[in-house]
Amino acid sequence: MLISVVLSGGAGTRLWPVSREGYPKPFMKLADGESLLLKTYRRAATVGSSEILTVTNRDYYFMSKDEMALAQLDVSSRFLLEPAGRNTAPAVAMAARLVAERHGPDALMLVLPADHLVQDQASFAQAVSRAQRLAEQGKLVTFGIIPTGPETGFGYIETGADLGEGKQVVRFVEKPSLDKAREYVDSGRFVWNSGMFCFKAGVILQELAAHAADVDAATSVCWNAALAQADKSLAMVEIPANEFAAVPDISIDYAVMERSANVAAVPGDFGWSDIGSWSAVRDLTAPDADQNRAAGNAMFVDSRNVYVQSADRLVAAVGVEDLLVIDTADAVLVAHPDKAQEVKQVVKRLKDQGHEAYRVHRTVTRPWGTYTVLEEGPRFKIKRIEVKPGASLSLQMHHHRSEHWIVVCGMARVINGDRELLVGANESTYIPAGHKHRLENPGVLDLVMIEVQSGEYLGEDDIVRFADIYGRA
Repeated sequence: MLISVVLSGGAGTRLWPVSREGYPKPFMKLADGESLLLKTYRRAATVGSSEILTVTNRDYYFMSKDEMALAQLDVSSRFLLEPAGRNTAPAVAMAARLVAERHGPDALMLVLPADHLVQDQASFAQAVSRAQRLAEQGKLVTFGIIPTGPETGFGYIETGADLGEGKQVVRFVEKPSLDKAREYVDSGRFVWNSGMFCFKAGVILQELAAHAADVDAATSVCWNAALAQADKSLAMVEIPANEFAAVPDISIDYAVMERSANVAAVPGDFGWSDIGSWSAVRDLTAPDADQNRAAGNAMFVDSRNVYVQSADRLVAAVGVEDLLVIDTADAVLVAHPDKAQEVKQVVKRLKDQGHEAYRVHRTVTRPWGTYTVLEEGPRFKIKRIEVKPGASLSLQMHHHRSEHWIVVCGMARVINGDRELLVGANESTYIPAGHKHRLENPGVLDLVMIEVQSGEYLGEDDIVRFADIYGRA
């Protein structure tokens, strides 16, 4: 039995302005329109997983479920929801406890980051088969990527004795200098650390107890608390916030892999990328004769080695070279490719300033659909709201704003104070401040409407929820 554990918690700050706190890297769409998370789900299914367990933040649960539905896989799925990020060791430990509880300690776990890309699925499946055979022998298995050059952005793994299906791990090495990276590659003994693993649930828990007793003890308490409030199916398990806050914030590499003498590596060359910067995203697109690349609507005039990504607007590059230009509805990034790793500093500054652009896009995803801020100013805000068929917003009230709803297409069922009414296309209703109200789509098509807000305060936190089918009340 192989359980794929998809770790979907990274913020991807180096891929701002597309990746943001409310819409992080795993949900980022590539040029083919598919998200990294969707591709990871499909990759997990192609290697023979009997089940996919997603470990993610509570806020990303419904988006993750949507991606799983889009994948259309004939594989059962479970979700383990963290109240906050605590690094990979707690995530793996909690996942191992769930797998052991549901399937027994001998069940194999294939741990996959949700934000990596693998382009050669057949070679990857072969590597997974080799890793499974080593894991069945009780090994902690990591996947090493055969280096294509002296890369300084990855950690390295030194390998030693041949184990048949892989090699014994001698040591893990942090991101090296360029000279050290050249030395590692020339030696032929080193592979890149991919952050993907395979092991028995019981074995990783034993190794945690031996090498990271504090993580083991804290996650045991946490799991018992989570199990007490979960239903018997364990289809969706929420981790309690208070207990999880006591778990050490540490990676699985530091907690176990670097300390254990029981680690094997399966070297592979399957078109792997961690999509760790805009330079990596750029390299997924074929260049023209001038080494220019475009994803979306772009024009190049007398320009060289420029990458443009623009979903909506035309971006014209004239007389420039060596640039990354990422255009979104509310923010534009212009960077030199050599400084692609420094984009995270923009996010840090935005966060320090309290600027919303680090957190959300102009279009915001909700469990029921999306809303897009079209325009706003003093005392007014205009939104385009889309509600999925059968979905419903919470029964709520606002202290400081009134709302005027105009249905563009579809049918809305509206609770407005003491009234319940149906509002069709080209019809509207007015919600005064202080009125309880709810919006629902009773149809089979998307409901699209325009919301005009007016009032002295229009922040998203002016919501009092009385009832909500998504557990947010």
